[in-house]
Parts: sequence; C-alpha cells; structure tokens
Amino acid sequence: MRKLFTILGCIALFAIATTSVKAQNYKNAIGGRFGTANGISFKTGLNKGAMLELIGNFRSNKGIDYLRLTGLYEIYNPINGAEGLTWYYGGGGTIGSYKIKGYDSDVYLGLNGVLGLDYKFKGAPINLSLDWVPTLQLTPDTDFYSGDVGLGVRFTF
Repeated sequence: MRKLFTILGCIALFAIATTSVKAQNYKNAIGGRFGTANGISFKTGLNKGAMLELIGNFRSNKGIDYLRLTGLYEIYNPINGAEGLTWYYGGGGTIGSYKIKGYDSDVYLGLNGVLGLDYKFKGAPINLSLDWVPTLQLTPDTDFYSGDVGLGVRFTF
C-alpha cells in the first residue's frame, strides 16, 4: 500500500511541475461547501492559474462530533469551448479534532488530494464548483478515506 501512495505522489508532483498554468476567472471567493460535511469555503488567487482554498468543516450526529480545517493548493486549467469552466487538481492537508461520544477526543491530521470542476458565471459574482477530496489520514490511525464529493457555492470578489 505504501508503494502505491509513493507512486501516486510522484505522479502528482510530476504533473504539478510540468503543467502549463492558466488564469482563473476571479481573484477571491467565499461561500459554502456542501457534501459529507458541510462547511465554509474561501478561495484566493496565489499566482497565474493557482489558488489556495481553505475549507472549515463541521459535523455532528449521534455518535461523533468533529471540526476540521483543510488547506488546498489548486492548479486551474481552462476547458476549451466552455467559457468560465475550468478543471483543477492539487493537494494539501487537514488538521482538526473529533470526539466520539463516550470516549476522549483526539487530533486529526491528514493529507489531501483534490480534483474538480469550477464554473464562474459571466457577468455575475457567483462561482460553483464540484470536487472530490480523497484523504490519507495520518492520526490518530493511518487510513485511506476515498473522499468527500462536495458542491461549492461562492460569492466572488
């Protein structure tokens, strides 16, 4: 399993290093991300074609409560013939805490990947995204989570 993650990591780093980067359609965006865990999403442009996304997630149900902060470095590429539509990929990390009812709480650390579609409405300050964020959980136990699919709805500025 470790060999698989090493190979996938090398492929991802190679793809990031060799990709020609294009510009995204907005500088900043803030709004919600709705998926397995709902939360707040903020994106900001770092350089031509790259953005930093911060996601604050929270979840509470009968057995577990958690709060996570995820930071993702995303590289954007336009889709030819579809104005305002881009696809993106990248990676980052997650830190958080969780409590299983009846047990102690613990710290959560993970490494994330991201793959998604992003659409900026022409003439309107609205952005939509649909993405997949798989996670390699590092603490408290090492495990692979196949990911969260989320819909982002944001106001751009």
